[in-house]
Parts: sequence; structure tokens; C-alpha cells
Amino acid sequence: MAVQIPFARLLLVHRLLWTSTSGQPCLRSRDVLRECRKKTRTLSTFPVKRSESKGGGWDASPPASSGQALPPRGRRPLSPLERLSRLLPQDALSPEVSQLRDPEEDASVAASGTHGDGEETHGATPEEGDRPEASASVAVPGESASVAVPGESATVAVPGESASVALPGESASVALPGESLLAFGELLVAEHRKKGRVEFRKMFSLRAGALLQSNWGVVAHDDLAGRPAGRLLKTSRGVRFLVRRPSLEDYVLYMKRGPAIAYPKDASAMLMMMDITEGDRVLESGSGSGAMSLFLSRAVGCKGSVLSLEVREDHHKRAVLNYRRWRESWSLRRGEEWPDNVQFHVGDLAAASPLLATQGFHAVALDLIHPQLVLRTVVPHLHNGAVCAVYLANITQVMDLLEGLRCLPLPLLCERIFEVPVREWVVAPALRKDGSYCVRESPVLDPDRREEADREETSTEEHPFGSVPYIARPHPEQMSHTAFLVKLRKCVQ
Repeated sequence: MAVQIPFARLLLVHRLLWTSTSGQPCLRSRDVLRECRKKTRTLSTFPVKRSESKGGGWDASPPASSGQALPPRGRRPLSPLERLSRLLPQDALSPEVSQLRDPEEDASVAASGTHGDGEETHGATPEEGDRPEASASVAVPGESASVAVPGESATVAVPGESASVALPGESASVALPGESLLAFGELLVAEHRKKGRVEFRKMFSLRAGALLQSNWGVVAHDDLAGRPAGRLLKTSRGVRFLVRRPSLEDYVLYMKRGPAIAYPKDASAMLMMMDITEGDRVLESGSGSGAMSLFLSRAVGCKGSVLSLEVREDHHKRAVLNYRRWRESWSLRRGEEWPDNVQFHVGDLAAASPLLATQGFHAVALDLIHPQLVLRTVVPHLHNGAVCAVYLANITQVMDLLEGLRCLPLPLLCERIFEVPVREWVVAPALRKDGSYCVRESPVLDPDRREEADREETSTEEHPFGSVPYIARPHPEQMSHTAFLVKLRKCVQ
């Protein structure tokens, strides 16, 4: 049936053409007939469907994927003569047949035929036709136009403004006045937190061509140089690392050590105990790894000075290296030098009377195993009313020190013996099992009002400020005992 119907239509068209073009040569009719047979073969390959909605006509139009446009919805169905006439060239039709064609449909057919021809332009695939329209981008004069991706919002560029590329979900950062970018040679700290706990933390020096390696991925040092500090960067495994500059507390905790250090919590208490201000001169015995020397150096400032003594040669070298490393990183970070106000010496304080000759100190910091053995040398060079702070690891050393003060006739008064405990807490919003926030419930005595409050709670999506309860508990990891601090003050009768 799909072959017989096109031939019946062909005979009808042939008769019309024969009548309308009777004045033309017979060769012209044969050419038209040959062209019509080619088009009929193409038409017979498509499925023929019967239109039951309007008149029971036959619809032999090809599917949409063949590149030809379907007739618009809401228009009348085409007759067999009109369908066949659309397949013939315009110059092969007589004026009577050309009048049957709709000018608008003729233009649409011509456009669809042009796009359907693979040699001229390629027609859009069904996937391309289903894509949403891209939002237009506004281009400023003198700026190159940008092509918007489907579903992407348009961006307006200001003349003379350079475009910046930001990661998804990352806001562009602008350097504030006085803020310097990261440079090769300075110290940085990279850390990764998960559920409020530090899973990874490392201090490193920024070097050209080096890599920051961890179990969570690799970060190239070259990607950090020239950027501001305090940014969240993704590793090669997609884990976010916070890269920032270390504070003095971070540096003394993560620098290379020889002996144990004076922890920041104890060092700060000792600084307050000694009441050190800018311009003071301080004596330190037991340089160790240089932690207390750095805190004292910052406290006395450019006008003050620190004299640090260490018995062991290896500890002395480590303290000097840590002090120089911090000063180099500080100069790259701030553009100015850290005060060079610490003098490191190798020697025993008990036999250092020639070194201390004609010198007076506003405060003394002792980190020794037996501090009572050096008090005879220290006290004469300590100002009246000044404080000698002693750092002791265990209570046995405290007892030995007090026994030495009882036996030795020294003008020292023991004012305080204490330790500095630090207890960390975890404070976080209360969460349900599904991850949503809990809602603070006010006590309701009336059962009817309780039901209304429950309905209001389930209906609200965004909770106002103060409606989410918090849970506080001690942190599972607590710092244990570090040292006892003894405060001795010089007093003269």
C-alpha cells in the first residue's frame, strides 16, 4: 500500500503537469517525470500513517530526525497534491500549481531543505534542540565577547578591568592595604580539619619546584607563591587544605627541637609573671631549642636585649638555627627585619660571673634541672623588686629549689608555685541523625498548646537566630601536665 499510493498521486500530478505545460516541449515533461520518480522513491521509504483526526487523509511526511521540518501545529493538513508539489523544484511547476502552495510554508520548506542538505550546513541533532537557551552576555566596547554556556548566568565586565578566574564556590580575594603575598623562602602551615578536629598539620618552607606531600594528596609549592595567605586549596585528591602563615606559637610547636621546649601556655604565664616590657634586659639560662628565647625577644622589642646561655653545644646550635630561621621568614613576610636582640652563649651560668660583670637585668628566666645552684650568681645582677621565673618539670625539683632557698641566705621571696592547665572544649550545634539541626523547644504546660507548637515546628524550614541548641563537652584530646612555675622576687631588708 505504501508503494501504490505514491504512484497514484504521481499519475495525477503527471496529468496536471501535462495539461499545464502542453505548450512546452515533450523533453521538459520527461525530465519532470524523472525527477518526480526520484522524489517518490524517497517518499516511499518513510512510514505512512493514516490521519484519523481530520478527514482520514494519509500522512507520508518523514520523521523529525531526517532533517526536514514538520508542519506547525494548528495548521490544516496538506493535500496529496500539495505534498507532492513541495518535493518538486520551484522552476518546474506551472503557475496554477504554484498558487496552491502557501508562501509561509514554502519559505519554511526552503529553509528546512537548506539545513537538511549535508553539503551546505549541518542540521541540529535532537539533543541540541532540547538544550536550554544560553543567557546572553553583555560585552563592553573594547572587550572581547564571551560565549555563555547553557544555564549559565551572564557576566558584565567593566572596561579596563582584568578578568579573574575563581574556583567553583570560591570567592575572589582582594589584597588589603599592608597585606603581602606569599613568597618563596617564607614559612607556611598547611592543615586539614575534619568534623572540627585537626587531621593533618605541617609547617614547611615555600620552595620553587617543591611539593607538599600528604596522605590526602599533593600540593605544588608553585601554586602557592604569589597568592594571599589564609586560602583553602584543593590537593590532587580533592581535599581542602588551609594554607596560612604560622604564628610564633605555631612556630615553636612545630620547629625542629633538641630538648623539650617551654610550651606557649607556660611561656605566656612566665612573661606576665616577670612583667617584661619593651626595652628591658633579660637573662635566660637554658636556651634549649630557642622557644623561650623567641618569646623574650618579642617582649623586649628593638630597644631591649636578651642574654641566653646554654651548657650543651648541640642545644646551642639548634637554638641559633631556629632563631635565624624565624627571623628570615619574618623579613619575607613583613618586609622588615625581626629585632636581632638575642645573644646566645655557650657556658655554665654558675661560672659565668665574668660574662655578667657590670650588667643588670630586669628579669631572669631559668629552665634548669638544678636552678638552686645558680642563684648565688644570678641574684647580685637582678634589680631590686625584679622577678626570677623558674620552669621546673616535676614537683621534686620544686622541693629541691625551696630547700636551697631555706639553706642559702639569699634575698629571694617565693611568691607563687603553680601550673597552667588548659582544657579544650567542643561546642557545636545539636544535630539529628539525618544531619539537620535540632530546634530548641520551650516548655509548654498546656497539652493543646504543645500540639500547636509541634505543628509550627514541623512547618518552619528556616529557624530564626537562637532557635538551635548547642552541645558542649570537653575535647577528647587534652594536654597533660607540662611544668610547674615558681615565682621568686628579690627583696632587700
